[in-house]
Amino acid sequence: MSSQPPITVSRTDMERIEALLERQPSAQAGSFAALRAQLDRADVVEPVAMPAHTVTMNSTVTFEEEGSGGNLTLTLVYPAAAGAPGTVSILAPVGSALLGLSRGQQIDWPMPDGHKRRVRVLEINQPADPAGQPPR
Repeated sequence: MSSQPPITVSRTDMERIEALLERQPSAQAGSFAALRAQLDRADVVEPVAMPAHTVTMNSTVTFEEEGSGGNLTLTLVYPAAAGAPGTVSILAPVGSALLGLSRGQQIDWPMPDGHKRRVRVLEINQPADPAGQPPR
C-alpha cells in the first residue's frame, strides 16, 4: 500500500477484532490479511486515551472514496450488526480500511478485485460509549 498513515486502535477494539478473526474459517484467512496487517501496525491505547477524532468500532464515519465522486456515511460494526442500512462490517474491505484513521487521513486499501481504493475520512461521530461497547 502506498499510503499508510499512522493509526490508533483501542485495546478493547483490538482484543475483540482479534478474537473475531480467530473464529473465521481458515479458508478465508487470506481475505483478512490486510486487516491483520493494519492491526499489527496500530498504536494500541486504552479506550479512555483514544484521540477524539479517530475511527473506533461503532463510530459513524463520513468518508470519500477517490474516483467515486461522492461521500458515504456508515457506522463501523461487528459482523453480527452488519447488514442494517448505514452499516459496514469491520470484515468488509472499506470497514477494515477505516479503523483507526483520524479525520483528514486517507489510506490506499486493497479490494477483492485486486485494485486499491483510496479512502479519506471527512467526519467521525463517536459512539455514546467510548469503550466501543455495542448497545444492549
